[in-house]
Amino acid sequence: MVRAIIYCRVSTDKPEQETSLSRQKAELIKLAEKYNFTIAACMEEQQSGYEIEREGILKMLDMFSDNQAECLLIQDETRLGRGNTKIALFHHLNKLKIPIYTAVTEEKLELSESDSMVLQIISIVEEYQRKLHNAKIRRGMKKAIKDGYNPGKNLSNITKAPGRERAAFPIHEVIRLRNNNMTFEEITSILNGMGYHVSKATVHRRYKEAKNT
Repeated sequence: MVRAIIYCRVSTDKPEQETSLSRQKAELIKLAEKYNFTIAACMEEQQSGYEIEREGILKMLDMFSDNQAECLLIQDETRLGRGNTKIALFHHLNKLKIPIYTAVTEEKLELSESDSMVLQIISIVEEYQRKLHNAKIRRGMKKAIKDGYNPGKNLSNITKAPGRERAAFPIHEVIRLRNNNMTFEEITSILNGMGYHVSKATVHRRYKEAKNT
């Protein structure tokens, strides 16, 4: 069963806007029923669409990153955000491979040609930034190995039984990269390039442990 997050937003905190929130929610519940989606959460906010630091948005993105839901339901694209905020959220959701459905069309959201073009440009720039970053990491690792660094020593609890070693890697760097909206797959790739041979599942688990301490 596909789990969906319902996101409703109005731009002001006037009491009459609560009616609009209720209407949005009702329409999106019907949309979820149409596709037999299970509603994992419902976010309702009264904030400007130009503001990206919205509690509902941050909670929604955390749930998607933690695989607690697989799709997003909104009334229309302006409810998600406006201007650069909208583009940034579209880009992030696209990286997480989260489909968006709207109550207006009752189908998957089709981006405008201009929005699609902007997202393509952002993706190309990010890819080259990632390549440059990885190249710098490889260059640094080669120099470190030449100077005597041994990646095979990146294990803690070395005295414990074989096969139960706990991989050591800089969790503070993982947290920093997550705060920069990088996916766990991207972070794992970077760690592997640094000589920390860990899986995405391990990185995700240790990140959650660190956040809960």
